[in-house]
Amino acid sequence: MAAVEPTLSYCVVNTNGRQHLLACLEAIERTHPAGLESEILVLDNASEDGSAEAVRRWAERRDAPAGGGGGGIRLIPLERRRGKAANDSLLLQEAKGRYCLLLNEDSELRPGAAAALVAALEADPQAGAAGAQLLDSEGKPVACAWRFPGVGSALAGALFLHRLLTVQSKGGETRSVGWAQSSALLVRRDAAAEVGYLDPDFFVYYDECDFCKRLADAGWQTLFVPAAEAVHHDQLSTDLAAGLPRIVEFHRNRDLYMRKHHARPAALVVRLLTAWAYALRALAATVLPNRPARVFWAHARQALFPSHGEGLRERAG
Repeated sequence: MAAVEPTLSYCVVNTNGRQHLLACLEAIERTHPAGLESEILVLDNASEDGSAEAVRRWAERRDAPAGGGGGGIRLIPLERRRGKAANDSLLLQEAKGRYCLLLNEDSELRPGAAAALVAALEADPQAGAAGAQLLDSEGKPVACAWRFPGVGSALAGALFLHRLLTVQSKGGETRSVGWAQSSALLVRRDAAAEVGYLDPDFFVYYDECDFCKRLADAGWQTLFVPAAEAVHHDQLSTDLAAGLPRIVEFHRNRDLYMRKHHARPAALVVRLLTAWAYALRALAATVLPNRPARVFWAHARQALFPSHGEGLRERAG
């Protein structure tokens, strides 16, 4: 008898996040919908904290050997670190499920999340992706779906109307959005293959935004599904020395998105408007308590000169 192909592939990328990764796997096991054939793929991004071995031990304790198929856990250990877009693309190509749930290692699904995401794509044949409502470590909802970036959204940010005019992760009903964060994003595998998966030029940040834009250009929708919830633990630091490579990568890839999907003059306008907004935040932070003025200044400089500095790509070697 031929093996039953899974409906759902859980696709987890991990970089030196062993404890978060184990919590992510526990949440998958705890919340998986009964009766739905599935597999788990874990791509370990050349971690140095014993993550790959921890996955092997976790699988052995559950009689689901890592490295095999058959609905168990497939561990893909990399010897050299790569970007999030390249890693998600590899998982999408390796997965066997009709639907692939992209997860960061620091994401934990809540009960009913996977079922709600699958149901949303099943109900809408034109939907190529569906994003969950993300929660912070304290369980509070955070913005996780937005309109596509452009001069209009940058102007909204410069006028401090971003949350009102650009954020789309609102309300209690499933809705069509521009793009959703890939910390917990269900993808229709055929749609991903049609548009060529994620663009590896986006090392990290704006990779899922570009992906959803190309889905939209090909006629696919992206959905926001508030009934699906996932905790996404905030690991960002306000320490500038630790966080500067992420700031560099963020603005570098925002500018790459603008140049790829808009004219260069529009990209320049967005750079100016974004730098202005961060500069105003930095000025306000000099007089307001407990606000990271130096971090805001770093954002302002990087928004204006996105090609300068060392980002996460360079740190990865």
